[in-house]
Formats: sequence, structure tokens, C-alpha cells
Amino acid sequence: MSSNTVRIEEVNNNNWYDCCLLETSAEQRDYVESNAISIAQSKFEPTLKPYAIYYEDKIVGFLMFNTVKEELGGYWIYRIMIDQHFQGKGIGKEATKQIINELAKLPDATKVVVGYHPENKATHHLYASLGFVDNGDRFGKEMAVIQYLTE
Repeated sequence: MSSNTVRIEEVNNNNWYDCCLLETSAEQRDYVESNAISIAQSKFEPTLKPYAIYYEDKIVGFLMFNTVKEELGGYWIYRIMIDQHFQGKGIGKEATKQIINELAKLPDATKVVVGYHPENKATHHLYASLGFVDNGDRFGKEMAVIQYLTE
């Protein structure tokens, strides 16, 4: 998967509706909020930044992160999803790499944290493959894993 076929772009007037139409697979629906709820949340919590994920100029996914540090002293990825018709192609992995690069530019960025339901095996595999570490941190029903950024 080359980075020139996958790109991320901040959600705007031209792409927000297409983001809302994306759907995860049936078995993943219990694990992630709808993109419409996430976009609405970003309007009330302005430190949250929603992004559309494009694959060959088509919107196929959505992600959102916080631009202020939170628990565990890191910047959190709040959401990441790939539409059910585009999963398994490496798009989520490439988009996650790109968002980590964006988060690394934020002030005093030393770690990126993501929380997810432990039974979401696809998400677990994605973050493990990118070198996120499970230190046993748990927040309610979610586990949190950390990507340590190098200087």
C-alpha cells in the first residue's frame, strides 16, 4: 500500500456527509461510534479533529484525534474506521501511520494513545502491527495501547 493512494484530509463542507455514510462491518458496529456522532462531537469539543480517509480519491474511512494531551500523557486517537467494503487492504494501517505523523508534530509529543474494546480483534491486530504497546492500561470497557514517539 503506497502512501500516495491513501491520504487523510480534515473533515470539511465538501466531505462530511460522505463520512457519515460509511459503515463498518456488522461485527464491528458495537465497538465504534457512528461518524455522524463523532463529527458532531468535534463541533462541541474543538480540540477534536475529524479527518476523512481517502483511497484513490474516494472517501473510505474516518478518524478523529485530540490535539491536547489526555490520560497517560499522550495524544489520543479517538476514532478510526474503514468502510466495510474497503477493509483488509491496508488502508487503515496507512492512514494510522499518517495520523501518527501529524500527532508527532504537536507540542511535546512523546506518545500516541488509542483505546478500543479488547474483543475488537481487527483493531488489536492493526495497532500491534504498528508497534503500539499494551501496558495493561484500562479505561472502563476499553484497553489503551501506546505508540512511543522517538525524538
